[in-house]
Amino acid sequence: MDWREQSPENCSIALTLDLVGKPWVLLVLREVFRGLHRFDEIAEHIGISPAVLTRQLHMLVDGGVLERRPYREPGQRPRHEYWLTASGEELFPVLSALKSWGDRHLAGPTGPATIHRHHGCGSPVAVTLRCEAGHRLAGLDEIDVEPGPGAVPLRRSPRS
Repeated sequence: MDWREQSPENCSIALTLDLVGKPWVLLVLREVFRGLHRFDEIAEHIGISPAVLTRQLHMLVDGGVLERRPYREPGQRPRHEYWLTASGEELFPVLSALKSWGDRHLAGPTGPATIHRHHGCGSPVAVTLRCEAGHRLAGLDEIDVEPGPGAVPLRRSPRS
């Protein structure tokens, strides 16, 4: 089966976007990656309404990207912080790639608002595309798309 004959119904990109492609989700994740874990801190920093943030956090917890951890300030009611799960941490290259693209194409004449640096040496962090054998890919012409083990044939509509 050629990939063009494959149904997009179980496409991993579409399934991922269904979880993290909603408005505000990537900005919420950005804040958690940066170290904000409390509802009020996240809401205030990105200017999101409490109702919208509540929905996004519930969706990310239900999707296994974030986990809720209880905490309690002295004299206050119990509340929750939001921390990345292992699968949530795997989304960092996605955010980093979006940031890199924005830095190159949208940052403006003064440059990007933030720079990600390697803690160990101080060099800027870069996202690179490599195959599992370790070869760095220079462009799309080096990538072949083929159906995977979960491929489902495309159902064609009968022509009238």
